[in-house]
Amino acid sequence: MKIALITGSCGLVGSESAIFFSKKGFKIIGIDNNARKFFFGKDGDISWVRSKLKLNLKNYSHLNTDIRNFKSLEKIFKKYKKYIKIIIHAAAQPSHDWAKNKPFIDFDINAKGTLNMLELTRIYCSKVPFIFMSTNKVYGDNPNFLPLEEKKTRWELKRNHKYYSGIDESMSIDDCTHSFFGASKSYADLIVQEYGKNSGLKTVCFRAGCITGPNHSGAKLHGFLSYLVKISIKKKKYTLIGYKGKQVRDNIHSYDLVNCFWEYYKKPLPGKIYNAGGGRFSNCSVLEAINIVENLIKKKIKKNIIKNNRVGDHIWYISDMKQFKKDYPKWKQKYSIKKIIQELVINFS
Repeated sequence: MKIALITGSCGLVGSESAIFFSKKGFKIIGIDNNARKFFFGKDGDISWVRSKLKLNLKNYSHLNTDIRNFKSLEKIFKKYKKYIKIIIHAAAQPSHDWAKNKPFIDFDINAKGTLNMLELTRIYCSKVPFIFMSTNKVYGDNPNFLPLEEKKTRWELKRNHKYYSGIDESMSIDDCTHSFFGASKSYADLIVQEYGKNSGLKTVCFRAGCITGPNHSGAKLHGFLSYLVKISIKKKKYTLIGYKGKQVRDNIHSYDLVNCFWEYYKKPLPGKIYNAGGGRFSNCSVLEAINIVENLIKKKIKKNIIKNNRVGDHIWYISDMKQFKKDYPKWKQKYSIKKIIQELVINFS
């Protein structure tokens, strides 16, 4: 028996990982206590995903464990240590706004929870690949100091700029405003690297931009594409926050991201960091996303515009994945931004 241990197993990345690795013959041990409902209320409730996984995956076992509880996690590691072949740590508190209001809880989940998982991996299964879902927010607001130009529907870089193809791992994470969420995830990112470089664990950080897919429980404070499509179908008003709605995000489909995990699993390199996003292949501004949705549903979306942006929020962010593609040349991206939104529209209709 080979086990994939997945935290946040009913979230977007966790559930996609469960489905993917189940098809590869793994038994899935999913850890998820539906914290998204606590964070975001009814919109964030992922109990429907848990039911879906239990129904469709015969080899899925669910545990309602809190990653902040070291002793509870240790029982899982002790029980399955001989069979765990990959660990995917996707559980997190994912919202800037929520973290600002509840910084202790945010840090406990994102930082302490990650440290718990790492230390238990070191003790009980130190040869197993440890995949950590990091974030591009580790770069803080450094991307906002790029020489961006305002276009009709987006902010953009000139084609001759070094980051036009996307931001790579050389961008500094220092001397910038991160947001409380970005700070807690930065600690987690660094400690994951340290366990790889110092303790020899096969760790990797995937610094993702916007991720989306059919199992995304998008909420007002997190998951803009999913939330945009959901409220558009329901004919509700969408709120644009800052930057005139011209802020640019690359969006990677959860399936494409989990394929990165699979490639890493087959050839794990310790202590690695990779930017992971849609890149130039799949990106849009908020205004452009609204336009795509309107064309697909044949309706105008009601909009409310808030002038002030969130602290630390990016004006423009596109990932450069050349380092990952160099190390794992077999990985191919499947979902464009239009294909992603089309799937969401079908899913919510």
